[in-house]
Amino acid sequence: MRFTPFSIKAQEFNKAVRGYDKEEVRVYLESLSNEFEILKNENDELRSKIENSSEQITEFQKLEKTLQATLVSAQESSSKAVESARKQNQLIIKEAEIKANQLLEKANKEAELIRDSVLRLNEERNLLIAKLKAMIETQANILDIGSNTFESKPLPKEDKVEVDSSEIDVDDVLEKLL
Repeated sequence: MRFTPFSIKAQEFNKAVRGYDKEEVRVYLESLSNEFEILKNENDELRSKIENSSEQITEFQKLEKTLQATLVSAQESSSKAVESARKQNQLIIKEAEIKANQLLEKANKEAELIRDSVLRLNEERNLLIAKLKAMIETQANILDIGSNTFESKPLPKEDKVEVDSSEIDVDDVLEKLL
């Protein structure tokens, strides 16, 4: 049988000739009932708190699992992002290296073309100088022949110009022409 504060208060005892004092038993049962009621209320209150705490613990456990899953997901996501950034960085570096190599190749080709052009221009310059020297020598020879024919005729003193073929410097004339 379960005891309740009401059952303790309502308890009746058989009457006996030499029994206990009724009023004393009644006072004792009343105080026992009050004490039992306080304990039962405290017990009920504690059970309610335990239920609330259990519910909160269950919610906290769910929240903890959710937070752990979120943390794992965030770690995976950040790892993937770091890996992706690393791969993208390597790709950018490789592209830059390829472009740099292409630029170097292009610059080397252009430098080679410029060298070839400079060599060709030097050859043309040397050929032109040789042609000019030949022309100057030819002109000098013509002047020599012409001066020999003019030497037989005397020139007036004021108009006389001496042309000495030995004094003509072909390199000097060439430099002046260039």
